[in-house]
Amino acid sequence: MYWTVLASGFRRHATYRVATAAGVFTNTVFGFVLTFTYVALWDERPRLGGYDMAEALAYVWIGQSLLAACSLMGGGFEEELIQRIKTGDIAVDLYRPADLQLWWFSANLGRAAFQLLGRGVVPMAVGALAFDLALPEHPLTWLAFLVSVLLGVTVSFAVWYLVALSVFWLLDGAGAVQVAWLSGVFFSGMLLPLTVFPGALGEVARALPWASMLQVPADVFLEKRTGWELWEAYAFQAGWALVLLAAGRAVQAVATRRVVVQGG
Repeated sequence: MYWTVLASGFRRHATYRVATAAGVFTNTVFGFVLTFTYVALWDERPRLGGYDMAEALAYVWIGQSLLAACSLMGGGFEEELIQRIKTGDIAVDLYRPADLQLWWFSANLGRAAFQLLGRGVVPMAVGALAFDLALPEHPLTWLAFLVSVLLGVTVSFAVWYLVALSVFWLLDGAGAVQVAWLSGVFFSGMLLPLTVFPGALGEVARALPWASMLQVPADVFLEKRTGWELWEAYAFQAGWALVLLAAGRAVQAVATRRVVVQGG
C-alpha cells in the first residue's frame, strides 16, 4: 500500500509540468547568481572552508539540485497536511487503514524522487556544462551520494512533519513554517558551506539536523567523506532521522486527541 502511495506521489507531481519547468529555470538562475558570488569569494579566499574553487562551485549546484527534493525552503507535503489539520479533514486520514506518519512519508518520498529528477538533474547538468565543477572520481560515489540524499530526505520529512503537527496547538502554521524555512536555509549550508562558519557557531550548525539535508550529501558527493567517515556521515543522518521520526510519532499520539476539539 505504501509503495502505491509513493508512486502516486511521484505521478501527482509529475503532472505539474509548467511548475516543474519554472522550478528548473529558477534553480538554474539562482545557481548562476550564487556561482558568481562564490567565484568572487573564493578568488579572495582560496580553499575557504576546505574547498577549492571547483568543489565550491559544485557545492552550489548540488544545493540547487537538492533544494526541492529535501524541501530546504519548504513547499513540500507540509502545506497540505497543515491545511487538513486546520479544516479537520485529518480525521479522514486517521480512519484510513494505514499509519498516518508512514502514509505521509511515502507520499513525500514520491514527491522528493520526482523533484530530484525533475528539478535536480537539469540544473546540475547546466552547471557542469557552464563551469568547471568537481565531480566524483569513483563511480560508487554516485550511489553513496544517493543513499545520503535518501537519508537527508527522511530527516527533512521528520522536521516538516513536526512543523505540521504543531498546528494542532497553534491553529495557524505560518509562524512555525517561517522558523523552519529560515533554519533550513541557514543551517543546511545553502547559503555557505557549514565548514565556513567560525568557532562554536560552526560546531553547532554542523551538529543540527539540517546539516543532513545538504552539507552531508554534498561532502559525500565531493568525496570529502570516504571510508569510515562515510559511515559516520550515514550514522549522523540516520541518528537524526530516528530521533525526529520518534518525536513525530510521540507528538502525533498526543496531537490526534485534539481532532475532536479542532475538527468538530
